[in-house]
Amino acid sequence: MKRRDFINKAGLGIATGAVAASALSTPALAQSKKTITIVSTWPRDFPGLGTSAQRLAARITELSKGALTTEYFAAGEKVGAFDVFDEVASGNSTAYIAADYYWVGKHPGFAYFTSVPFGMTMVEWNAWIKFNGGQQLWDEISGEFGLKALTCGGTGTQAGGWFNKEINSADDLKGLKMRIPGLGGKVMSKLGASTVSLPGGQIYENLVSGAIDATEWVGPYNDYFMKFYEAAKFYYTGGMHEPGGGLAFAFNASFWGSLSDWEKSIIEAAAMEENAAQFEECVANNGKYLSKLVNDHGVQIRSFGDDTWDSFGRAAAEVFEETRDHSALAAKIDTSFQKNLREIGGFMANFETTFLNQRNRVLGLV
Repeated sequence: MKRRDFINKAGLGIATGAVAASALSTPALAQSKKTITIVSTWPRDFPGLGTSAQRLAARITELSKGALTTEYFAAGEKVGAFDVFDEVASGNSTAYIAADYYWVGKHPGFAYFTSVPFGMTMVEWNAWIKFNGGQQLWDEISGEFGLKALTCGGTGTQAGGWFNKEINSADDLKGLKMRIPGLGGKVMSKLGASTVSLPGGQIYENLVSGAIDATEWVGPYNDYFMKFYEAAKFYYTGGMHEPGGGLAFAFNASFWGSLSDWEKSIIEAAAMEENAAQFEECVANNGKYLSKLVNDHGVQIRSFGDDTWDSFGRAAAEVFEETRDHSALAAKIDTSFQKNLREIGGFMANFETTFLNQRNRVLGLV
């Protein structure tokens, strides 16, 4: 074969391959557009949680170049905040963005896919979900209800809460009316508190009216905009109930199954991006807004004492036993979670915690 003929034929092959590759790289162009209807538990435009959910919805459309369009409904705009689970499981809407520990009444195992007392920090939880079997267990429990869940955000270690009186011992919790969901709420109940699970948009009015005496929400950045300081001046630092605060982007399983691999990858990429962004946004803003709460609104910062923490620990141990007794799946989730907590958390304690304690001591940060 002559050299020129070889080059011409080779060039034709390269061109043909390039056309084929181009067609494969943008399969959405050959498909009809799909609409994802998202319902959320967060208020519209609420800084942190709400804006994160709205950012994720917009990002899916952007990454897919319009092949996947999203309709986003904040809490109460299509269904109530705590109705989003049934709304999506039934297929009336496509997906929800929420904290899955809201659904412990359906199965206590859901708590592990947000946060549990004395559980994993955000970094530890992400390691379990992404690399050590957490996602597979999440798929199993969600699948029982016709759902497919992805992680899409996290708030980091949350505040112990807002109280209208100081908590000097566990006895001060007796008779206290507190908004606190998930297994953390069950711990508080064991210590004598009367607990309720309210969506974010209803907490302020209940706190101001006296219907509740205390509430947990997130942390300084998110809490500042809720104006809880108008009704409760004692703000407790890191609590036992929610050391991580991972969030869920859960799809109707039938809809998820109808998506192409390319469409799923777009959604997964957007969710993974927002999973990091929301956590980092909280870290970036919590210090600033803690200062505002103290300096501008006279909030008094407190920490639970060791005796109170010990009481939390004893009550949490009972809650975990009861959770394991619920079902084989609950026991399987708890076993995996606790194993990873000890392995990952043990490493973190010996390395990161050692460094942080010494850094904070040397620099006088605490």
